[in-house]
Amino acid sequence: MNKKSPLAPDRFPTLPLVAGVTIGAASVGIREQDVSDLMLAELEPGTAVAGVFTRSTTASAPVEWCRSALRGHRIRALVANSGNANAFTGKAGLASVKRTAAAAAKLFHCSPKQIFIASTGVIGEPLEVSKITKALPGLANQGLRPDGWQDAAQAIMTTDTFPKGAARTATIAGETVTIAGIAKGSGMIMPDMATLLAFVFTDASIPATVLQKLLVEANQGSFNAITVDSDTSTSDTVLMCATGKGARHRKVTGAGGQTLRDFRAKLAEVMVDLAHQIVRDGEGATKFITVTVTGAATKLSAHAIAMSIANSPLVKTAIAGGDANWGRIVMAVGKSGERANRDRLRIRIGGIKITEGGKARKGYDEAPVARHMQGREISIEVDVGVKTGPKGGRATVWTCDLTHGYISINADYRS
Repeated sequence: MNKKSPLAPDRFPTLPLVAGVTIGAASVGIREQDVSDLMLAELEPGTAVAGVFTRSTTASAPVEWCRSALRGHRIRALVANSGNANAFTGKAGLASVKRTAAAAAKLFHCSPKQIFIASTGVIGEPLEVSKITKALPGLANQGLRPDGWQDAAQAIMTTDTFPKGAARTATIAGETVTIAGIAKGSGMIMPDMATLLAFVFTDASIPATVLQKLLVEANQGSFNAITVDSDTSTSDTVLMCATGKGARHRKVTGAGGQTLRDFRAKLAEVMVDLAHQIVRDGEGATKFITVTVTGAATKLSAHAIAMSIANSPLVKTAIAGGDANWGRIVMAVGKSGERANRDRLRIRIGGIKITEGGKARKGYDEAPVARHMQGREISIEVDVGVKTGPKGGRATVWTCDLTHGYISINADYRS
């Protein structure tokens, strides 16, 4: 494992039990020996499922399988491995997924289409699926626990330096329900409908069609608002499962309205928490960066500009070095292809106003900005001056700096 990120939390959080979920992990030798690399979650029969996936045109076999399985709206078990992405593996890759699903379906007495599969790791190498299928019976019979969150989170890690988990309680019509999730991700992070692997569970009773709308909405402001290196994985998968085994609450019929107001907010918190942890574990990261863009033509335009700043190697390396070179932010706004009023562009770093009226502010002092750039938490705010006030498009994204550590990790990834 790589040295723990300096931005990592002190410990893995204590996640609550989610009624209807048992989860666990094992070492099966897909990665090196004695390293946990297989997780399994069993869900109560009838559990609803929603999912969002990579839009990569070279998506992995597990992603294609899950897309198809999602049409059934039900999940009985989730199998995920690290060390091998089972991507760009041709017909053999799909055959491996089918064998895994069939083996798990036999254990849990369900259709293979109620078994969801996820894989992460090296692309283009055949998966020794027998290592998974041979391990599943023992894991299913003896290795699953209601509190197995940390073990499962560790089993899906690749270049991650710490396991990632988050949880909240929410109310639906006055009844308390639980939301808990785990995720993995460190590099190859600029999601397009998801991010590497993230699995969220709730004991609320929510129909799959409603769950899908909730997940898509929460995903846009969390996993789709982060970037480490601008690279979208072949394996991006976010799944959300609702067991319906928690407190009995008013029947849910739609995603809007007051009934799910608190649930929507708490789901967003869980997913933003997990997304932030992924950025804080960015390969080689030493600084966590928040980029907020306002005054754009639309929200989508603001998001594109914010991502242009967050993905700029020049911006990210300047931050890594503590260099208050705000001209690189001007460059990144201009290259985004989105509308920006050069003569009204306003930039703040660490809350300190740097530009106004399309030029450096009169009397601008770089010293406090430079001090802010030396810290672990960096804030960049840009108003692009196209629309003013509440009419202007706004977006916030999160990223990390770009250091030599990123090069070292990826140059040595397979060796």
